Amino acid sequence: MSRCGYSLAFFFSFSFLTYSACYHFLSQFPQSSVFRLCFCFFSFSLKNLFDQNLWISVSAGEDACVCLCLIIEWIHSCSAAIFMTHIDYENNSGMGGACSRKQEWHNEDNLTRGLSRKYGKCGSLKWWTSSLSYPFVDFHIRNGECPSLLDLCIQKINEEIDKYDTFSILPRDISQLIFNNLVSSRRLTGASLEAFRDCALQDLYLGEYDGVNDNWMDVISSQGPSLLSVDLSGSDVSDVGLIYLKDCENLISLNLNYCDQISDLGLECISGLSNLTSLSFRRNDSISAEGMSTFSGLVNLVKLDLERCPGIHGGLIHLQGLTKLESLNIKWCNCITDSDMKPLSGLASLKTLEISCSKVTDFGISFLEGLQKLALLNLEGCLVTAACLDSLAELPALSNLNLNRCNISNNGCEKFSRLENLKVLNLGFNVITDACLVNLKGLTKLESLNLDSCKIGDEGLVNLAGHKQLSCLELSDTEVGSNGLHHISGLSNLQKINLSFTVVSDNGLRKLCGLSSLKSLNLDAYQITDAGLANLTCLTGLTDLDLFGARISDFGTNYLKKFKNLRSLEICGGGLTDAGVKNIKELSSLVCLNLSQNTNLTDKTLELISGLTGLISLNVSNSRITNAGLQHLKTLRNLRSLTLESCKVTANDIKKFKSMYLPNLVSFRPG
Repeated sequence: MSRCGYSLAFFFSFSFLTYSACYHFLSQFPQSSVFRLCFCFFSFSLKNLFDQNLWISVSAGEDACVCLCLIIEWIHSCSAAIFMTHIDYENNSGMGGACSRKQEWHNEDNLTRGLSRKYGKCGSLKWWTSSLSYPFVDFHIRNGECPSLLDLCIQKINEEIDKYDTFSILPRDISQLIFNNLVSSRRLTGASLEAFRDCALQDLYLGEYDGVNDNWMDVISSQGPSLLSVDLSGSDVSDVGLIYLKDCENLISLNLNYCDQISDLGLECISGLSNLTSLSFRRNDSISAEGMSTFSGLVNLVKLDLERCPGIHGGLIHLQGLTKLESLNIKWCNCITDSDMKPLSGLASLKTLEISCSKVTDFGISFLEGLQKLALLNLEGCLVTAACLDSLAELPALSNLNLNRCNISNNGCEKFSRLENLKVLNLGFNVITDACLVNLKGLTKLESLNLDSCKIGDEGLVNLAGHKQLSCLELSDTEVGSNGLHHISGLSNLQKINLSFTVVSDNGLRKLCGLSSLKSLNLDAYQITDAGLANLTCLTGLTDLDLFGARISDFGTNYLKKFKNLRSLEICGGGLTDAGVKNIKELSSLVCLNLSQNTNLTDKTLELISGLTGLISLNVSNSRITNAGLQHLKTLRNLRSLTLESCKVTANDIKKFKSMYLPNLVSFRPG
């Protein structure tokens, strides 16, 4: 079939979709002559558009996408007209004629915007997303939702992508939307990518996308000066592929995480991209200190990510001239030592520094004392002690400090009292006790405190009673019990608390009832039972509830009805049957559901939760689920993660079902 034939076929298909959508749209309005007239107007306009405009395009052999643009532009005018007619109808019938003159003027203003006779490459969809006061997209009518005609257009192209040779004649905004849709639906291939050559796209997000390699780079680079952001993380792009980016002089963001075929030679290819503000090379074993010399020319860099790059010791000296650098991530670079900290002392703009799991000691931290803007410092797993607090006290902007898994003990903890501006403090997995918490009493700006696996008991929590700004408290695997909860019961801003593996009892949970702001609660503890869940029903604002190891039975699930806003729920203690799931199916806001380890659950469970159409993650491992039960998941089209390990379901069963019914599923087990 010729391109003209494709255009004609596309137009007839789209005309039918438009006509059907418009009929559905108008059928939801009150049945009156004015709306029948509007529908006739739509039908006539569609016919007129074909007769006068599209026939010219089709006859001239234009690509079907030109027809698409004309249709969308026409829809803009018609949808505004019908919308305003509806507003006028409601105002006249509900409020009388008092507002009719004002409404008439408003209609005239909207309907005289006019249509451009040309849809040039510089065209924009701003009218669709912002300037149109009454957008057709996401317009709600009587508990229903009108279809987006723009989405229908793009979906049609998505389904027939192999028919199109080029989108370069389209406005950039539309080409970008088509590209994004193909990527999200995983339909973009090396062959279909060719249609986007010279489309002047601005953003190409291809992170973790299958099949991306050097052969894609020619089309990617053809976007030229328009290209602003590229994500090729997890791809097979090599040094050779990066050569193509040399002419993309306006590129401001480049993500090459997990691209293990890129070495120092590839870095040379991007050394001239002086407009880059964000650059990421996570997990790259080939980048060396010598190769980092190319970074010295990237004078506009604001963010640099070199996490898990083990060969960069000695290379940070090349960052000395990057005066605009605000964020540096060198986590898990165990080659980094104290000497690497010295070149950072002159980075006056630095606000975020992550050097966790390195060999930096208290001495290395002393080089950071002059960084007056440093607000976040991650030292997790570093060889530092409380002695480094002297240097940290010289950082006036420091508000977020991570000392998780360091060598912090009670010795020297009195220095914490000098860090008065701290808002986030992580002291997890250190050998501190209640005595250390005395020194945190004056840190009243704290909003988040992590004491995971510390030797903290009930008495230590007395020192937190005055922290009225505290919104997140991590007490997992501590010695805190029911009495300790009394000391934090007045923290009215607390939104998240983790009490997993503590000794808190069912009765002690009553002391949480005053925490009206609480959204997230972790009670992964064996001693918690149905009685404890009953004591929590006052916390109706909960959105995340973790009862992983708690002994919750079918009867206990009756209390879940009180938590109408739950988005995440875990009950994995083994006490549930299909009968208990009947109460869970009423939690219509659920996005994540984990019912693993409940060995008595059957395919009936999948049938019961089939109405939870918002689910993104589902885990029913170690149950009696079979392949036959998968049929009940057809309605869960938003599902992205499905785990059915140790069930009577194979990886092939899930793969086949995914291809037919679960288009968004990206992670599944067994698999």
